[in-house]
Amino acid sequence: MTEPSPFCFADELVVAMPSLRAFAVALSGNVTTANDLVQETLLKAWSHQNLFQPGTNFKAWLFTILRNTYYSQYRRSRREVLDTGKIADGRCVSPNQPSHMDMIEFKTALQALPVDQREALILVGAEGYSYEEAASITGCAIGTVKSRVNRARVRLARTLEMVNVDELGADWSSRAVVGKLQR
Repeated sequence: MTEPSPFCFADELVVAMPSLRAFAVALSGNVTTANDLVQETLLKAWSHQNLFQPGTNFKAWLFTILRNTYYSQYRRSRREVLDTGKIADGRCVSPNQPSHMDMIEFKTALQALPVDQREALILVGAEGYSYEEAASITGCAIGTVKSRVNRARVRLARTLEMVNVDELGADWSSRAVVGKLQR
């Protein structure tokens, strides 16, 4: 039997980066902001690596740092006035592929969810965390996470005027997030 490879903090950071980025994009709804969030998360994790307890869930620890960073920045940004580029977005030529338009509608509907519901849905549906792990990351009860995920799925289905998950088409990532609408 081979021994497990020793924990290497730097290697584990690199492995976690794609998941951190996906979570950051889903939380913020903006790729540039997401990249900044991930960078800030990695910097905080690196400078506080002595606080990580070996044997615990490293990825969940990073997600917690990212989440806390996002909320800190969000609170700070409420006092700022930013040009979101909505005028420019309205002047763009729409692509011809219906699936692309479906994804844009899905992203818009996802961003319209309350932050706590969107966060729970992404952690459980898209990232594949268990309810227990999501509860640990968000710092709330398992029942609260389950409730938020369910409310988010129902709200997405209503917003997208869906009867069942098959209406999402072949996009597996959308299906993962919306999940079990037929229940």
